[in-house]
Amino acid sequence: MDFQLKSDFKPAGDQPQAIKALTDNLKKGINKQVLLGVTGSGKTFTVANLIQNTQLPTLIISHNKTLAAQLYQEFRELFPKNKVSYFVSYYDYYQPESYLPASDTYIAKEVDINQLIDRLRLEATSNLFSGSDNIVIASVSCIYNIGSPEDFSQRIINFSLGQNYPRRALFEQLVSLYYTRSGLEFTRSTFRVRGEVVEIWPSYQDWILSLEFSGDKLINILHRHPLSGQEQKISDFCLYPAKQYVGAASADLPVIFKKIRTDAKRQAAIFKSQNRILEAHRIIQRTEYDLEMLQELGYVNGIENYSIYFDQDRSAGDPPYTLVDYFKKLWGDNFLTIIDESHVTIPQIGGMHKGDQSRKQNLIDFGFRLPSALDNRPLTFAEFYSRVPKAIYLSATPAPWEIEDSRKCHAEFISASQPVRDDAPYVIEQLIRPTGLIDPPITISATKNQIPHLISQIKDQVKAKNRTLVITITKRMAEDLAAYLTDPLKTGANFKVAYLHSDIDTLERTTILDDLRSGKYDVLVGINLLREGLDLPEVSLVAILDAGSQGFLRSKSSLIQIMGRASRSLAGQVILYADTVSEAMRGAITEVNRRRRLQLAYNKKHHITPQSIVKSIRPQIIDQIEKQKRVELDLDPQSLTPPQLKKHLSQLKARMRLLAADMDFEEAIKIRDQIKKIEHDQ
Repeated sequence: MDFQLKSDFKPAGDQPQAIKALTDNLKKGINKQVLLGVTGSGKTFTVANLIQNTQLPTLIISHNKTLAAQLYQEFRELFPKNKVSYFVSYYDYYQPESYLPASDTYIAKEVDINQLIDRLRLEATSNLFSGSDNIVIASVSCIYNIGSPEDFSQRIINFSLGQNYPRRALFEQLVSLYYTRSGLEFTRSTFRVRGEVVEIWPSYQDWILSLEFSGDKLINILHRHPLSGQEQKISDFCLYPAKQYVGAASADLPVIFKKIRTDAKRQAAIFKSQNRILEAHRIIQRTEYDLEMLQELGYVNGIENYSIYFDQDRSAGDPPYTLVDYFKKLWGDNFLTIIDESHVTIPQIGGMHKGDQSRKQNLIDFGFRLPSALDNRPLTFAEFYSRVPKAIYLSATPAPWEIEDSRKCHAEFISASQPVRDDAPYVIEQLIRPTGLIDPPITISATKNQIPHLISQIKDQVKAKNRTLVITITKRMAEDLAAYLTDPLKTGANFKVAYLHSDIDTLERTTILDDLRSGKYDVLVGINLLREGLDLPEVSLVAILDAGSQGFLRSKSSLIQIMGRASRSLAGQVILYADTVSEAMRGAITEVNRRRRLQLAYNKKHHITPQSIVKSIRPQIIDQIEKQKRVELDLDPQSLTPPQLKKHLSQLKARMRLLAADMDFEEAIKIRDQIKKIEHDQ
């Protein structure tokens, strides 16, 4: 199926020229481009039109789950008939395996997997094999090992009406795909048998697959919803594995086990030669335990540390198989990668590998893991770059690296006798908003009496029923200022104030942002309000404290990004509190004023009257996840089977640790008491 963009809107402002330039360049072979799009200019809609024009399968990488969830919803609305998937880290809680030599402390891997995100990840990889009309919204999780796409594609069962499926062979196939037979509890990744009917709950769907046989012959295939009972007849179905990482076939296990044992003995011999008897004993014991678990269950926690043995066509040191490799396997160089907020996402991709290697080297050096653990890793930046043949760097403030990469690609299409001009159009600008809104005016105010001045400004905003963002330099300052502004004795007003910084749980951040938009809060105080991908049309004032300070939070690009938060309102304005104008301030103000001049000239030429953006608060996918967690945590323990109760306790403990880490000890104690009661009643 082709991509079919559905929208009531047509490209406007700078969108038409940006769409045309991006499309033409890709068709010419200019494969790396920068789209500099200001806040509110409709970059997502531009990308959607680009996908429609090129018909290329597309991977969109965002630097956090919240932004990825927003993009997932937007693209699902824009392409309702195509496959839009969500691929981010599926951990609600993740404690990586590690060893701290200084204190001789081993920390076992501990995870709490979110089942909804796990389903969405499996849905993403499964969708890729069912056509080129695929858009996958991913976090940097897409550069981590998920196993060979070749192995995954070979573990598929095709069901077709009229075909024969010998029962025993079918069950063996299902088990090889990591589906388990269930008698009582029927959940995702299980199957059950009822006479001539075999029911399978695919790991990546909310629908049950019902197969009716006459002997070995398949005579009926139904899709059935487990709650509503709604049914749909289908003629065929492809069943994909229940796990992302499927490894080698069981017939290959003896050879694999022999190689793992050989390497374990070699590593133990190295330790013994260094008179490190404890480490030698530890690596043999650990390896044997893992192999026994693999032999009995077909799976072991930490199986990814042995991935190099299971990936038959991969040698030590070779890059792992990632989501990007699925795109490469299926479409070669004919797919598109969009790197959203590239000024943040590119450095994040580049930094993953070294951090992972440092942690694992300690585990290897002290006998907790074989050297093969190093081969289960994220891609290096060079490996990632070589796998994305066509890329669009999307940002309001692209970094020099992205601009230079785009310039190099454009230079290939300029005659060698002609030097590359500094003004060559290798950065495509999208500065004109469809709404006609212009970048906000900027005022510099002295720091003396800045808080009383800020309070008076907030009062004006509250009176006009608008919202305010206040940007501080530290977490402590954000919390203290939020408390101060909430006190009516100090402000002479009843401001509703919240603060936001990195210590607040991701799910709670989304709720706070929605509450600001809905009017539950008048003011949001924070440090770095860039990472949230703030889409806040109700905000008309951005006040930046310590604007002249040096550092990342007050760099030119950070200031431009922060000031852009006020650009979605007709009454938008920015106040910079500083006594001296730093180079970063000067550069940011110059750039914003340049954009304002272009926007004002465009509006005058086309007789456009700016209009504030009106945008509904849509339910977030993150909200669905949180609701699911609350339902799971509020279950009645008496109604659960022993395996369900064990899982329920694990979820409660993970939630308790998260609350304690956020210093929400009151809620953590409530859950601790709940855990004690359940354990006492068992």
